[in-house]
This record gives sequence, structure tokens and C-alpha cells, in this order.
Amino acid sequence: MSENEAFEVGYGKPPKSGRFKKGQSGNPKGRPKRVKNFQTELKEVLSSKVTIKDKGRPKSVSTVQASLMRLKEKALNGDPRALNTLLSYAEQSSQLSDSHSRERELSRLEREIFDRSLLGVVADGSQEPGDE
Repeated sequence: MSENEAFEVGYGKPPKSGRFKKGQSGNPKGRPKRVKNFQTELKEVLSSKVTIKDKGRPKSVSTVQASLMRLKEKALNGDPRALNTLLSYAEQSSQLSDSHSRERELSRLEREIFDRSLLGVVADGSQEPGDE
């Protein structure tokens, strides 16, 4: 009996003709690529680099930066819509940075917990180890 004839075919033991060939993938096409959603596409487009001329020299900047520079130029040349848009962006940015820098107020419950823990620390700290 040769090796092939003695081989038992069954669950987890496919016949030699049905096995993957050496160096051959079980899924030759591979996993399909995911379809990008609108936000992902928009991020890619806005973060892509474009070449502009700044003071006669080529400069590579992001699409967003180039758009803002163009908006600034229009506003400085007297375009009222561009000026309003630029000022509204500046206001939104200012409000956003203010909200991030402001400290958050504690809720009533948080304040009570803080006060209790503070009282516990003061009470524990006032007693000396041998005063009990």
C-alpha cells in the first residue's frame, strides 16, 4: 500500500486533490475593499495637497488652507460675502477655543461629593496617630 491509499478521507481530512496547492491562496481575490463614506472622502479631499504660488514661489499646502487663503484675498479686495464668511469662521473658531479653555462648573452632586471628601481629609489630618 502506498501513502495515498492508506490516507483516510473524512471530516477535516480532504482528499489530496481538494487541498490548496502550495503557494496558492484560499481566497485569490482577497477581501473586498470597503466602500468609503462621504465624510471619509471629504476628509481626504480637503487634506490633499495642492501647489500654489506664494510670492512667486511654488508652495504645497492643504486644500483647506488654500481655500482659506483665497477667501482672505477676496475679503481684502473688498468682496463683502467673502468678508462675512471669513469673519463668521473667525467668530466660530473663537467661541470654540473659549469653550475648550473654560472650566466646567461642578454639578450640585459633584460639589457635595467633593465637600464630603474634603471634610474627611481634614478630619483625618487633624488627628495624630496616638490621640485616639
